[in-house]
Amino acid sequence: MTTPPTRPSSPQVVAVVGPTAAGKSDLGVALARELGGEVVNADSMQLYRGMDIGTAKLSATERRGVPHRLLDVWDVTETASVAEYQRLAREEIDRLLAAGRVPVLVGGSGLYVRAAIDVMEFPGTDPRVRARLEEELATVGPGPLHARLAAADPAAARAILPSNGRRVVRALEVIEITGRPFTANLPGHEAVYDTLQIGVDVARPELDERIAHRVGRMWEAGLVDEVRALEGAGLRHGRTASRALGYQQVLAALAGECTEEEARVETVRATKRFARRQDSWFRRDHRVHWLSGAAGDRRELNGRALALLERAVTA
Repeated sequence: MTTPPTRPSSPQVVAVVGPTAAGKSDLGVALARELGGEVVNADSMQLYRGMDIGTAKLSATERRGVPHRLLDVWDVTETASVAEYQRLAREEIDRLLAAGRVPVLVGGSGLYVRAAIDVMEFPGTDPRVRARLEEELATVGPGPLHARLAAADPAAARAILPSNGRRVVRALEVIEITGRPFTANLPGHEAVYDTLQIGVDVARPELDERIAHRVGRMWEAGLVDEVRALEGAGLRHGRTASRALGYQQVLAALAGECTEEEARVETVRATKRFARRQDSWFRRDHRVHWLSGAAGDRRELNGRALALLERAVTA
């Protein structure tokens, strides 16, 4: 008689996902404290050194003694790489599992979360194709390239902001190299780790209000000065970091292309739009368990998340 496989006694990894300003960071800290775990960052812009205010990195006090991994990894001049993030994240996850600690993956960068926990291989690159597309990007801007992407792969065009020239170029490169739509190269839902994904759900009107409030606090906390200092460290030349929400808008203000107030208003607008894209991305993953993160419910949210984890352990 064949012995059935033993189910893990609990999920190996807990992932806290959802749109910006939903409350993921605080929930991640609460879960890590309860579970004896550590937070592994899955926010693509919090990987950058010195980008603190505009990415809403938790302060040392707000981390409440919980170690946070994969913060401040890259200089602002480095181009982000999902493949490199995957390597770093899995190293951290495997290290924590070997030490008997629970990795709590926290962030709203959907592709980074998937790269960490799911089977995901990355198409290669062709320097000649990349150079040609980047030259075209520099000449005509991202708009015409995004229009070409929309014709070749509408789903990819919907997922990538028209202003994100770097990602548009990468999508077009993959299409040219593989002969398939960019989205055809994205992974299915085959997991590498047994993961419980918790989505923090906030109604759109409340989320919009939180975003506006958060951006206002960032300005009060000195975002403009932070960007000015990072500009001296090469931020304006960083292909990825210079496109980050808030940083892109402040750089435009510092260049005299708009006023600081116009930059703030545009940051709010762009962040709201980005939050909707994040929500749509995670809603497509049927494995995410959504819990309300409405105002005044933080303690209840923590309790419901722990109850959800307990059910997963005893299932």
